[in-house]
Amino acid sequence: MGQTGGPATAAQVRRVVTTRAGGSSQAPYESFNLGDHVGDDPAAVAANRSRLARQIGVDESRMVWMEQIHSRNVTVVDESTFTASDVEKIGPSIRVPATDALVTALPRVALAVLSADCVPVLLSDDQAGVIAGVHAGRVGARIGIVPATLRAMIRLGARPERIGAFLGPAAGGERYEVPDAMQRDVEEHLPGSACQTAKGTAGLDLRAGIRRQLLAAGVNSVAVDPRCTISDTDLFSHRRGAPTGRLASVIWIDR
Repeated sequence: MGQTGGPATAAQVRRVVTTRAGGSSQAPYESFNLGDHVGDDPAAVAANRSRLARQIGVDESRMVWMEQIHSRNVTVVDESTFTASDVEKIGPSIRVPATDALVTALPRVALAVLSADCVPVLLSDDQAGVIAGVHAGRVGARIGIVPATLRAMIRLGARPERIGAFLGPAAGGERYEVPDAMQRDVEEHLPGSACQTAKGTAGLDLRAGIRRQLLAAGVNSVAVDPRCTISDTDLFSHRRGAPTGRLASVIWIDR
């Protein structure tokens, strides 16, 4: 696992991105698979999630996962979320149904994004103490999951110019080959994402499009993890070989 932390202001915000190494899962999910929807042994996934919580120092009951559906649904996590009737208990932790972004102002609550080529987006306004975790795949990025998340953060007191963004490991443009019509369609809705692959074919660089979108929305600080999930075998990639596991990108306020 790699960990980064932005400069502290009103809140200490922490971020973690996992890799494949160090878990309990067996092939083809070896070994630190955090996805419970990909066919892996549930006991192995549970052990991996418990290990993650211990490693980052967050109570496992305060870890929040998502049933990611490639939507623009955003869920604000407050204390009522932990007792809501539609929230699923996954061992000690919870999973919010049918959402692709989580926003919270609660300290010591970890928001987790699963990915294996899609873009995990971690956002924070440290001064306001508002954070978000976003699952931005091709469909979600195209239909505006990131702007929807920014609006939810602003309603909780965040300001775009104070928000810092981190775009995690994802399919890189050199390897993310798509049909010409799909590239044109995504570019129309997410300008800046069209690119050419290493083979000279139509490609998508979703992180480039999302970065441009964030900057246009007034977000001044956007950091991008350069790793490509397709080419980096230390990471899970659905495009490189399915079935496979899922990475987790996690953000939390550690006061």
